[in-house]
Amino acid sequence: MSQDTATNTALRSFGTSIFTEMTLASNEHGALNLAQGFPDFDGPGEIFGMAQGAMESGHNQYARSMGHPLLIESVARHLERSQGLAYDPGTEICITNGCTEALSASVLGLLEPGEEVILFEPFYDSYPAVAAMAGCTVKGLPLRFPDFALDLEALAALIGEKTKAIILNSPHNPSGKVFSRDELAGIARLCCERDLLVFADEVYEALTFGDAEHLSIATMPGMRERTLILSSTGKTLSLTGWKIGWAAGPAHLIAGTAAAKQFLSFSTCTPFQVAMAEALDRYQDEYLSKFQADYLARRDLLAEILLGAGFGISLPAGAYFILADISGMTEEDSRSFAFRLIREKGVASVPTGSFYLAAPEEGRKLLRFAFCKQVETLEIARAKLGT
Repeated sequence: MSQDTATNTALRSFGTSIFTEMTLASNEHGALNLAQGFPDFDGPGEIFGMAQGAMESGHNQYARSMGHPLLIESVARHLERSQGLAYDPGTEICITNGCTEALSASVLGLLEPGEEVILFEPFYDSYPAVAAMAGCTVKGLPLRFPDFALDLEALAALIGEKTKAIILNSPHNPSGKVFSRDELAGIARLCCERDLLVFADEVYEALTFGDAEHLSIATMPGMRERTLILSSTGKTLSLTGWKIGWAAGPAHLIAGTAAAKQFLSFSTCTPFQVAMAEALDRYQDEYLSKFQADYLARRDLLAEILLGAGFGISLPAGAYFILADISGMTEEDSRSFAFRLIREKGVASVPTGSFYLAAPEEGRKLLRFAFCKQVETLEIARAKLGT
């Protein structure tokens, strides 16, 4: 086998992740990395002690493949507390290595080759890759800058005989859109009429701003039985490297997720599961209020910096990214401009070209900047951008 053809055919067209490319370029030039979506600070320090205590108490061997009993019970409490949804910990929750594995295992475990998946674009770049690994095809429905409004008629027209599922990400990466109750009700109606599954990526569930409120589509009439809620502790507790995620849904769907997960990683880090079981219960109202307030301040600071540098922006209602429009600054496409921004200004972002299928022209003009950074880091960005 030649080196040129070693990669599986389904993955060959995806190449290297744009996040990897931008981080490598950032490191090469010593740039400030506002490209990758992880905090440059740690979550609550007490959680480290919880993990240490779990290790010292003997929680160091393989956990049950579907999750440690303490964590699945904690996740069940979390979902009932946050969304009013009751799930059986033993059969309706599967713990995964982050939300990405929750999605991968669910798609691989539930979809058949040749079936279609609809994505809202711009999308997180793992979505089409996971669908390709499952032998599925994808269709993109554009949500266009700056308001990212959902066209329900266009969505209805996109659903065909082979369409099996929709991947719904709200709060949305990279746009920051939070789907409204009416939008979710419209999607739910179409899913019930056309017998579609929903893979609901809700990893930014705790990050909404102003009047925006996260509402799971699983709460809509008829949707609990056709929705898998996918999330993790990484964003809410600022410990993305721990990779403690989950899928929650009806037993007949979770069975598919679990069937694939057992052959992907079998189980998830045991002491971290035990620690997160306690942390999910502990860090609630006061913590979440401060968490949102701190991120709102970071959002507004980065928005001010980008506007001052000449970008057009869409102010996000959720998640921790801002999409910035470069069309008023340059004739370059976003990829070329992003690399030049690293070389000349020392600030790394993510060009969004690889986040679109149906509307590639949108990706040519937008960059994604992450504000999950310390205020001091964002002030360094201000100085580098000269605003």
